[in-house]
Amino acid sequence: MNFDLRLWIMLMVFSFPLLAHAQKSDFSLELSGKLKTLALEVTEKTMACEYDKALVAAQKMRPINAGVSCVLENIVRISRFDDRGDTTALKNASVALEKCRAYGLWDALREFELGYTKSTLGSSIKGALYTRSAAGIFKSSKDVDAEAFYSIYAYYIDDSFSWLPFVSDERDSLLSVLHEASKTSVLFWPLFVTPLVWMHYDREEYQTGLDLLDQALLKAPNHPVFIQMKADMLYRMKRYADAAFIYEGSARDYEARTGKSIRYWCAAANLVRIYNEMKNIPARNRWQKTMKTESFKAIRPWMPRSLMDDLAYKKLL
Repeated sequence: MNFDLRLWIMLMVFSFPLLAHAQKSDFSLELSGKLKTLALEVTEKTMACEYDKALVAAQKMRPINAGVSCVLENIVRISRFDDRGDTTALKNASVALEKCRAYGLWDALREFELGYTKSTLGSSIKGALYTRSAAGIFKSSKDVDAEAFYSIYAYYIDDSFSWLPFVSDERDSLLSVLHEASKTSVLFWPLFVTPLVWMHYDREEYQTGLDLLDQALLKAPNHPVFIQMKADMLYRMKRYADAAFIYEGSARDYEARTGKSIRYWCAAANLVRIYNEMKNIPARNRWQKTMKTESFKAIRPWMPRSLMDDLAYKKLL
């Protein structure tokens, strides 16, 4: 876990007492009727990277439930940012999530996603406060998806204090909740499987992460983000040739779809360190040269800090 994430967790813990302003046990993220049909379409189109169609489906909910519509619309925008590197979509999501309101657990989910946008845009304290507030609502619910969202928060809290003696460690049980939710949740499985994979990555349980990604790719074939995550697992497993093959294809795919966006450069940066491990100096140098251009300098502030720190530590950048 990098320093930024540890700081964010500490802010979540010590900012103020955990909110619990949603005490009704019957709060649920479950939808029915037309809302459920449209929500399933949102998830399906988002995981097919058809973001415009997903937004249309989410917007059709507005006359029925404006709060649910707002939350799903902006999950689509966040997904678009995560895939295509569309920073405008992320900023628009942050503004919209701050303005709109939903009911019960859906408002908790709004705050949870708002916390992510604020943190990603550099407002770590605001992000921590929103995430902590959402966790307070999720914790008071017996809804299975709410329990899974709370487990994401609680896992990183436990992880940040795991080095202290006599502190209860419930990470294994929290992982179990997320494993089940990643299999059974029809609306939110992508939001559960992604942090779950990174949790196993941090635990150096790379085969488990790889298995989770293979299952995710059965649901969302060729999803470009899951493909890059799979390459990350293979790299850590020292399956360098396999990882390089995937990242070479990912770089070509992203350059064709989005130009040299954030994930194109993530592929490039990973190829530098992969080829370095393979002792393939010409290939390493080719990607290093690419990263010395002005187009990379413009994107660098958006790059994963852990990746950039690793390249700097290895004197590859």
